[in-house]
Amino acid sequence: MKITRTNLWEQNEYSYPMAFGFVPNITSFIHDEESDRKPAVIVVPGGAYRVVSPTEGEIVAREFYRKGYQTFVCTYTTNLLGAAPLKDQPMKDLSRAVRLVRRRAEEFRVAADKVIVLGFSAGAHLCGSLCVHFEDVADAKPQYQRISNRPDAAILSYPVITSGEYAHRDSFCALLGDNPSEEELAYMSLEKQVKSDTPPCFIWQTATDEAVPVENSYLMAEALRRQGIPYAHHVFSSGKHGLSLANEAWARGEYGDTDTMEQIHRMVECIIRKGDLKIPELQKKQILADFACNEERDREMLKANIPNEEAAVWPVLADTWLKSVL
Repeated sequence: MKITRTNLWEQNEYSYPMAFGFVPNITSFIHDEESDRKPAVIVVPGGAYRVVSPTEGEIVAREFYRKGYQTFVCTYTTNLLGAAPLKDQPMKDLSRAVRLVRRRAEEFRVAADKVIVLGFSAGAHLCGSLCVHFEDVADAKPQYQRISNRPDAAILSYPVITSGEYAHRDSFCALLGDNPSEEELAYMSLEKQVKSDTPPCFIWQTATDEAVPVENSYLMAEALRRQGIPYAHHVFSSGKHGLSLANEAWARGEYGDTDTMEQIHRMVECIIRKGDLKIPELQKKQILADFACNEERDREMLKANIPNEEAAVWPVLADTWLKSVL
């Protein structure tokens, strides 16, 4: 396996006021052996658009790598503090990631017509956003302008979908701010934006999801059905939000690298070393409590991870479905 990291944006292309020197990137997991080009899976972890969770990053990429895909983890821009609404920046990040993988298809030994996005929670919202709004995301770099950013398929895992009655409000606040317009909310309410050229989608969630109501996935499935888009929709009987692979490795905390948290780690470093981040002291203390190195806290959090045998079949189902639609 060849593992490399690639920044999505070059110098002077990217700016976000709370980036702290972070640049969105992809980490690739490429098969060493010479072979025919393989489908690509770009993994997009969740985190309410506040963080990019490592629990849904490398561990998932390696699972689909073992199934024969070239895989990538996309670390995109997030908004922990709520101070600078993201707007379309995460969608620009993922759009560039899709274009970059296609542009370097020969190097990555990727089949350029089989690029899949696989997102979790808010990361699934990001994947779905690109699926319905890909035509709206232009790229200023000449070398990317003629390369399609439309995914060939999407896997949406316990997805944030709607900005309406069943919305995960925290995600939309990070994305659009505390007072978004009705037009912004409608634009990012994905069930209202599905069109005839939306890529096929595989959706899974649990009926008892306590954070993102299961109605989100039903709304997306129905919107796809109305437009005649191929889709699969699996609702498992029970399980908490954030199940990732839902297997023993996930339950033990074997997530892999935590580089998806780089933007947050840089923020923590700024607070500890410089102390000049202009936010309330109480907020600084909360960030340090939540994200500074703390092994005891991390062990306590792992106790909530219980394998879910029913939901753990979803990668097999998704792999089988992908083979039928690509």
